[in-house]
This record gives sequence, structure tokens and C-alpha cells, in this order.
Amino acid sequence: MAFAAMTIAGSDSGGGAGIQADLKTFSALGVFGTSAITAITAQNTTDVTAVEPISNEVVAAQIKAVLDDIEIQAIKIGMLGSPALIETVAKSLEGYKGPIVLDPVMLSKSGVALLADEAVDSLIQVLLPMATVLTPNLPEAGKILGQAEALGDDAILQQGEDILRLGAKAVVMKGGHALGLTCRDWLVTPNKVTDFAAPRIETRNTHGTGCTLSSAIAAELAKGADLENALRRAHTWLHGAITASDQLNIGHGHGPVHHFHEVWT
Repeated sequence: MAFAAMTIAGSDSGGGAGIQADLKTFSALGVFGTSAITAITAQNTTDVTAVEPISNEVVAAQIKAVLDDIEIQAIKIGMLGSPALIETVAKSLEGYKGPIVLDPVMLSKSGVALLADEAVDSLIQVLLPMATVLTPNLPEAGKILGQAEALGDDAILQQGEDILRLGAKAVVMKGGHALGLTCRDWLVTPNKVTDFAAPRIETRNTHGTGCTLSSAIAAELAKGADLENALRRAHTWLHGAITASDQLNIGHGHGPVHHFHEVWT
């Protein structure tokens, strides 16, 4: 039997982030991908020019259609947009017992807001308790806490602990926005802190890295890994995808990572 995962997220017409990045990641890591699209975006490597939300009813219908027919071993949740949609997704997943990776998508790479300010509280109160792990980048972690973006390892870990106190079971503090020659992702749980380090790659092609890491974690969870090993494999694989990103030469702005760097020759 094939492993299967579902992504609940927005569509990126440029193919570098969102649903498209998630499905590429699932496929690259040997997992059959299914999806529920929450919004259509018109975007490329330089900008987001339009966002059209999908109705809550259709989002719920997509989730139900998948879960009614296909055994889903893990779910990744990305762009949601509004409090009503957050409530809809939570209700649709009430009976789901597998791992859920919640990626609190708030801004596009070009700086366009993808989550309404009033939806942040809903995300914390409604979806956070359902998630196996939350995967914010540093600006998102700061916004969740109503604080400035963390600078330095101590501040990053403190914000991770603060997010746990909001009700998260575990949090991955993604270090892509930090400074320095080493890029670290921190897994913070109630009992342990583990860091995953790799040399920082000098490239502009980092569009979709957050979506890709969270969906890679979901893929590894779907295959049966525990959370620490899922992040270890996802971190290493994404580092390879970023390292190989310049081979693609896609677009004129922040290009995508190379999801199939282990497959294409």
C-alpha cells in the first residue's frame, strides 16, 4: 500500500510554493499527494498580484472527499486566510487521528499578507491544539506571540518555549530568516530541544522553502517516522533542494528550490 498525505493550502501559479510545492515534495519523498485548495493566487517569482479565496463550503467538500475515500497518513495545513476558514478546516478534521503539521503561512516571499490579522487568534485557539507540530518562521513566530522577530539563538528558543505555552505539542522554529553562516531549525518540545544545522547556502532561490519543509515533515511522518527523525530527514533533504536550486534557473526573482534534486539527472 502506498503512503498518502494531504495538503490543505493555497495554490501558487508560479509552482514554487503552496499546493504545488507540497505535492512536489510528497512525490519526491515517495508519498502519494492529495489536496484541498483554500485559495487561488496569481504569483510568480517576483510578486503576488491577486488572491481569490475558495468558499468555505468547497474547501470542506474537498477535505471530506479525500478523507472519505483515501487513507491519509499525515496532513499538512498551510495558507488559510480567515477565521471562518480556520473554523471550517478544524471542523472538517475533527475525526482525523493522524499527525497534522501546521504551517502558519502569513506573508508571501514578496511581502504580501496571506493571513488576516484577526485570523491569528483563531489559528492559535482553534487549530494549534489539533496540530502535532507548528512550523513558523521567525517573523511568523513573533507575530503569533505579539512580539518582535527573535534575534539570536536564546531569543529564538525562548519564543519556541512561549509558543508551547500557548498549547502547541511541539514547534519547529525555522531559522531561514536568521543571520550567520549556519542555518538552524530548532525542534522544541516540552521535554527536549534539538537543533538541526547546515551551512547557509548563498542563493536567491528560496521561494517556497517554508511550505516545502513542512510538507517534507508531513511526508516523513506519513511514512512512519517519529517527529525528530521526520525533521532530521526533511532538514537534510531541503538543504539539498536549496543547494541544487540554481540548476533550475526559473524566473527573474526568488526562484523555487529543486524539489526533484534526488530524482532528476
